[in-house]
Amino acid sequence: MEPSKRIESALEAAVARATAAPAPPQLAHAVHHAVFAGGARVRPRLCLTVAAACGDDHPELADAAAIAIELMHCASLVHDDLPCFDDAATRRGQPSVHAAYGERLAVLAGDALIVHALETLALQVPQAPQRAGALLATVTRATGMPYGITAGQAWESEPEIPVAEYHQAKTGSLFAAATVAGAIAAGAEEQVDRWRTVGERLGEAYQVADDLRDAVGAEDELGKPTGQDSSHGLANAVSEHGLEGAKERLDRLVQEAVDAVPDCAGAEQLRAGILEEMERVLPKTLGRSAA
Repeated sequence: MEPSKRIESALEAAVARATAAPAPPQLAHAVHHAVFAGGARVRPRLCLTVAAACGDDHPELADAAAIAIELMHCASLVHDDLPCFDDAATRRGQPSVHAAYGERLAVLAGDALIVHALETLALQVPQAPQRAGALLATVTRATGMPYGITAGQAWESEPEIPVAEYHQAKTGSLFAAATVAGAIAAGAEEQVDRWRTVGERLGEAYQVADDLRDAVGAEDELGKPTGQDSSHGLANAVSEHGLEGAKERLDRLVQEAVDAVPDCAGAEQLRAGILEEMERVLPKTLGRSAA
């Protein structure tokens, strides 16, 4: 099955489990809205691409890893949009969850998605206990403290924000989880360190690209409000390095990600896909130099 269809099918099954009766109907609607309001599914696609490059000998486990990471990502967006953080009215071109369902249900929807992500992996333990255990450790590390997206969000409450650490936790952690999880799901544990480097560099690159889009992109292109970093006084690559400096940093990070891809059956296809993906996420007013 083509990766995008494979992801959507697995997501639909996972969300159906979470929202089945006797789930409170409004919370079920909020969870569904959080997951299916659009989105490029970058992280689960990366997870499945790495699994395929490593042989994908346990596709059900790779699907569970990809879906768990996407559910964690969706939860982080729900919480990030809350009035206490970005107070964003839109996400992915649609009303954000708190705008559509209220703040209380948005908090609960984000919490439910976090727990359901872990349940999705836990259900795989009987079939592949060693790999599933390693995947649970990988995903929890990427979402908790001190390295994960919880820490990344918390940096926004500090008086001083170190941009590199902030980006690595808030964005890089789930990208690293995606590449590492893809390798673990396919039994390529010996290459985990290399795959972690690929994910970390891609995550940083994606955040720099997001900072560039926030600074110079159009709201209808981005699907959410622009100028958020400057309006909230958040540290970002553009304020830290300037527009050209941020673009140069993006190019450098993408090349480092490409160079870190280990030799495997799908290495060349993956390297080409990384370059194509980073071209896609840049605002149309910018272009990447050849990497």
